[in-house]
Amino acid sequence: MQENKKHKNLVILESPGKVATVNSYLGSHYKVISCKGHVRDLPKSRLGVDPEDNFKAKYINIQGKSALIAEMKKEAKNADKVYIATDPDREGEAIAWHLATVLGIEPENAYRVAFNEITKKTVQSGIEEPHPIDMNLVNSQQARRILDRIVGYKISPYLWKTVKSGLSAGRVQSVATRIIVERDAEIEKFVPKEYWTIEAVLGLSKNQKVKAKFHGDENGKIELANGEDTQKIVDACKESEFSVKTTKSSKKNKSPEPPFETSSLQQVASRRFGFHSKRTMKVAQELYEGVDLGAANGGVHGLITYMRTDSLRISDEAANAAEAYIREKYGAEYYPNKRKVYKSKAASQDAHEAIRPASMSFVPEEIRSFLSSDQYRLYKLIWDRFVASQMKNAEYDAVEVEFISAGYIYKLSESVLSFKGYKVAYADDEETFDKTSKLRGLKEGDVLPLQDIIPTQNFTEPPAHYDEASLIKFMKEKGVGRPSTYAPTITTILERGYIERDKKLLKATPLGVATVELMKKNFPEIVDYKFTANMENELDEIANGENTLEQVLGDFYGDFVKTLEKAQERIGENKVELPVEESDIICEKCGKRMIIKSGRFGKFAACPGYPECKNTKPLDASGKSKKEKEEPEKTDLKCELCGGDIVIRKSRYGKFYACSNFPKCKFTKPIREEIGVSCPKCGAPVVKGFGKNRAVFFSCSEYPKCDFSTWDMPTNKTCPTCGDRLAVKKGKNILVCMNKECSYKENLPEEKTEGKES
Repeated sequence: MQENKKHKNLVILESPGKVATVNSYLGSHYKVISCKGHVRDLPKSRLGVDPEDNFKAKYINIQGKSALIAEMKKEAKNADKVYIATDPDREGEAIAWHLATVLGIEPENAYRVAFNEITKKTVQSGIEEPHPIDMNLVNSQQARRILDRIVGYKISPYLWKTVKSGLSAGRVQSVATRIIVERDAEIEKFVPKEYWTIEAVLGLSKNQKVKAKFHGDENGKIELANGEDTQKIVDACKESEFSVKTTKSSKKNKSPEPPFETSSLQQVASRRFGFHSKRTMKVAQELYEGVDLGAANGGVHGLITYMRTDSLRISDEAANAAEAYIREKYGAEYYPNKRKVYKSKAASQDAHEAIRPASMSFVPEEIRSFLSSDQYRLYKLIWDRFVASQMKNAEYDAVEVEFISAGYIYKLSESVLSFKGYKVAYADDEETFDKTSKLRGLKEGDVLPLQDIIPTQNFTEPPAHYDEASLIKFMKEKGVGRPSTYAPTITTILERGYIERDKKLLKATPLGVATVELMKKNFPEIVDYKFTANMENELDEIANGENTLEQVLGDFYGDFVKTLEKAQERIGENKVELPVEESDIICEKCGKRMIIKSGRFGKFAACPGYPECKNTKPLDASGKSKKEKEEPEKTDLKCELCGGDIVIRKSRYGKFYACSNFPKCKFTKPIREEIGVSCPKCGAPVVKGFGKNRAVFFSCSEYPKCDFSTWDMPTNKTCPTCGDRLAVKKGKNILVCMNKECSYKENLPEEKTEGKES
């Protein structure tokens, strides 16, 4: 008699990206499939929530998921056990509950497993220790979803009648838009205030000088508000010697940053790589779900822990692995006497660890060939930050000197990095490593010759426009949103046209300004920072079992209905007329000046004569018609390939030579712009070029005969210390010596910073 085959255990994941990785860890007795995200949701055509029945939600199967649900039911019916392994957060817990519902499994009987990292050990131990679905987490997610549905479903029609049809309101999105609107208004209203500074250039030795800044007099600090008062001080000090009043030497430490959590990862990735938050989370998801590292490395591995977290906690196992790596790689002197532990903020959920490498076995440089460029950069960033977080502090020799001249005090301080500590693994800034200090030899009473004294007029600067990094930081500080909502919130308000990108900056549109003003007037709580943050705290209380869905929604709904009724009564007086933005483009069909509108694919020019005239034109980022191409610039050169005329064309990387017979002939050659500096190796002109991601670099025009190249912009100036050439440090306002063994550094006045883009 033939023996019946044993059914496989079924494992249902949330994302298809993890299927191959988890399947390779579990073996032939398990079948791993994906539910591809949510399988049930509130209906789109109606509210789907009954406030009169304790906010009972009427979920339906998501359109297009019927075949997948039927397949999962079939697989579940034939399986010995069904493990629901959706993501380890509230959203994942809610998806697990919905899956259990459609599969006919009671939540308390479900085999719920959650993987904080996709490693063999974690996956196998998770399967061995399943638990019931956590209904507190489910109800927290349900409360958020129902809140957002009520706000969107009730307020959106109001916006259609008062602002513009097709608009939609969101609870967190409305607050995020308000943040940007108010910053733009603050910038517009800003009035610059004049102030002056004085810098004294003092000779320290034959080849060295220092710059001391005016502080005040012996009674305290003095603010210089005008040029007349400033010049009196300058004139007095010109006639008086500069002597050392006090010196103070000390040792200072700088602690490493903690490992990343979601918001800090998004901020640093934006600052360093120019990644939008959505791009950062996409790449982090890929690293979490698993990357094929080749047969020699054991195939597919998840490389980082779960990327939606606001916790700074790490496991003892991870801390031990980091300690072993640091001691072996850098030496015992780089590991602190007491292990570093970072505390999460009070509002943090702390359900997961911080974002860290899943294993210390996969060093970024050793697996680089298996990663995309984005994956490598983000993985190395996470790796370096985590390793550094467990290392010793950086140490500095600090010297502070006060000079006195004509009764006025000038101050100068210097911090010299004496022990790199964590900076060998994660350089959060650029510093010269030198155990000597040029100020240490100064003592009280020493007189330094005055070489120059420079008064400078300054004006206070307005606050900067938000970019994604600073917006996420502000939202985190105010408690607006949670790790899983930062990126989707920004994406949503961009897509809805409430804000727009201006290069990296986020700016409010007229639609965003009008909508926020209307919301502040009629629904002040919805766009109130404190109210939104408090609501997040109440959702946390539901997750922790300290509050209930019914209580939180009930408290909100009663006041909300009253506010909505009052707004409806004033609907006529709140009608908003959005300003029309005219373009310089004339409609070739009817002769009218076209206006600028926004659509799902960005801005476009439209004829104001619609619907009689339906002419439209796509616009580029600068607001010019994409169809208006500039004529190429003619030259006397001939093409090396076909003999045709060579013309000069423009691209985002600058000008380049191209054949006029394009596309038949595809000859191109970059135009390398000379910067007026001679090559320090051969004397030929130095030219500027562009590398990957439009990064500016400088090289010899005789390349490849001469291999000189640098990211810093070279100058014709010579170093007063060693005689080598000086260069403007990339991204900095300083001159540095190109000799790596020389520590000379000199600050540049802002107006003299050439090649700042380098």
